[in-house]
Amino acid sequence: MMRWVLFAIPAVLLGQPAYDLVLKGGHVIDAKNRISAVRDVAIKGGKIAAVAASIPAAQARRAVDVSGMYVTPGRIDLHAHVFAGSTGKSLAGGDSSIHPDAFALRAGVTTVVDAGSSGRDNFAEFKRSIIDRARTRVLALLNIGAAGMPGDAQEQNVPGMDPKAAAALAKQHPGVIVGFKVAHYSGPDWTPVERGVEAGTLANLPVMIDFGAFRPERPFQDLVLKKLRPGDIYTHCFYAPVPMLDEKGKLMPYLFEARKRGIIFDVGHGGAAFEFRQAVPAVKQGFPPDSISTDVHSGSINSGMKDQLDVMSKFLNMGMTIDDVVARSTWNPAKIVHAEDLGHLTVGAIADIAVLRIEKGRFGFADSYGAGMSGTLRLSNQLTVASGKVVYDTNGLTRDSWDKLGKYEAIGDPSWDASRGGGRPAARPGVQRK
Repeated sequence: MMRWVLFAIPAVLLGQPAYDLVLKGGHVIDAKNRISAVRDVAIKGGKIAAVAASIPAAQARRAVDVSGMYVTPGRIDLHAHVFAGSTGKSLAGGDSSIHPDAFALRAGVTTVVDAGSSGRDNFAEFKRSIIDRARTRVLALLNIGAAGMPGDAQEQNVPGMDPKAAAALAKQHPGVIVGFKVAHYSGPDWTPVERGVEAGTLANLPVMIDFGAFRPERPFQDLVLKKLRPGDIYTHCFYAPVPMLDEKGKLMPYLFEARKRGIIFDVGHGGAAFEFRQAVPAVKQGFPPDSISTDVHSGSINSGMKDQLDVMSKFLNMGMTIDDVVARSTWNPAKIVHAEDLGHLTVGAIADIAVLRIEKGRFGFADSYGAGMSGTLRLSNQLTVASGKVVYDTNGLTRDSWDKLGKYEAIGDPSWDASRGGGRPAARPGVQRK
């Protein structure tokens, strides 16, 4: 009997490129895999296919020289507001949420975590109108209040804060609802915090706390030392009313105690919750944030907080290293919300990538209260890849020069699909396009 032996023939021998895209010569920063070195990164089929010292350009449909730049996982903004709800407004103070695709991808942010804009009553609308349609990946911290953040008395409606119902809804949407949010409560009691923590315990998810109005009946120290569980998040951690410094300007010991017991301290810059007078001493005295987030909304994006790059640049100029700043914007937030499939460049992982450049010069930055800080370093985003697709290209790095294309038309916008070589951008899985 004759036996046939089949051999797999490599794609390159058949004239087919092994990879869709290779980024060559950049300094890769991948906190999960402890890589901080010059490496090439290859993408195939929307996934990371290889990370190596040298990947031949001939093996890719397109190879891009990113030498002198930093290649990082796509950033994760742990505190954003991207759902305005039926009222068109979702935040106290008159500021409103904005669509994630309007600000995220251009800054190298491929995933945003909406921090409590929706509650049980309107999460379905949020999912239908934003989460399922945006090119930017959107995760959600479900507000413990049923109405989300309408910016009115509904946020004080304690009877509407049902932990069992909130946990049940989260269990119906695993991987999309990644935690709970408690915010803006002005009463003297701990009830909203306790119900948020109860929901988190029932669903095995973290809780993010925006402490809202500070009351003597509920001291901040009790929040982080007694009320929150390890893995729970305090956002706006450099907000002036938070007691961080003693009369001599030294960090209070309870902060280190809270961090030791596992409390997460998130920046949540926002339009009114970040002060250099808190942040600079904290960083210099060994208390950097665990995650660098924006609290982006229509007010903050046009004030002291511009985007996540701006916030990262502030900490870079305070003395944090580029590796630390990137880790707190990628792998750290992924771990915090149990989204460990994101925030790294492991082979087989989703190919979310941001290519950064550190600009050197004379720059200025502002905090939420109008104070300034000068600096010599500023981060700029050069290229964003989301699920393997180039979705933002600042300087046309992935583009062929017009004078080499002959008579061209309909090449496509920067959201080109590497597997097709151009044309109309393909949507992220689950995204509807007309």
